[in-house]
Amino acid sequence: MGETCIPRSPQRLILLGKDTLANSLALGVKPIGSVFTPNDPLPSYLQNKVDGIESVGEFNTPSIEKILRLKPDLILANSYYTQQNTYKQLSRIAPTVVLNVPYPPPSWKEQLEELAQVLGKEKVAQQFINNYWQRIEKLQQTLGDRRYTLTISIAGADSYDLWIQGENYLSAEVLRDVGLQRPQAQRGDFLYINASEEKISMLDGDILFFVTRSTVEDLQAIEKLKQKPLWQRLNVVQRNQVYFVGVHWSNPDIFAINAVLDDLEKYLVNSP
Repeated sequence: MGETCIPRSPQRLILLGKDTLANSLALGVKPIGSVFTPNDPLPSYLQNKVDGIESVGEFNTPSIEKILRLKPDLILANSYYTQQNTYKQLSRIAPTVVLNVPYPPPSWKEQLEELAQVLGKEKVAQQFINNYWQRIEKLQQTLGDRRYTLTISIAGADSYDLWIQGENYLSAEVLRDVGLQRPQAQRGDFLYINASEEKISMLDGDILFFVTRSTVEDLQAIEKLKQKPLWQRLNVVQRNQVYFVGVHWSNPDIFAINAVLDDLEKYLVNSP
């Protein structure tokens, strides 16, 4: 949306991208302000890391007044919501960089590298990525030839919908890097699809990772799903190979990616 000069070591950073906060903290840069979504609780790995970071509104409706009052020296916005008029307003307050996050989103690696380039933390980001590949290689060696035949299903539900994650889903990238397989119904160039009750069979696989925010509404939806006869007929349910995992399976930051690897090690390697 234009060119801007940015400080080498920003001291008063404001983040307007919903998924940028965790990566910024991982890179060692704590913002003074960030967008927060009240109905979307922070993942557990951020609970003790956001003290002192002021809310500047919600993801889709940041407050220009709050941003102005905080006197930032750098603003990082997100191409998913930032329009030309918003960019002009923000640029009058401080140098503004709009990170490229189209829909569906790019690889978590690309998002981390782009943020690191803006913040001057390329070496830190590269170390994270190197450590990730080391964990991937170790997991490949542990699983051996199993990874070529093991089908991993990913799904989720809330009080409104049941959905099935495709190969563009963020955590699906980790499965691909390991070399794990997906059920035929979940292969394809899509992020996720809503599934009616009649399509529950699309959830089947050798192992099902079921993503939930663990809110009361989500847990109630899962309990209702478990009562469905079609759920009970799933092979993965009958073999007791359904594992309920957190929202880190939906997040593109390095904390979340490592948590996904923790889950793969826990349930694919350490479980009977």
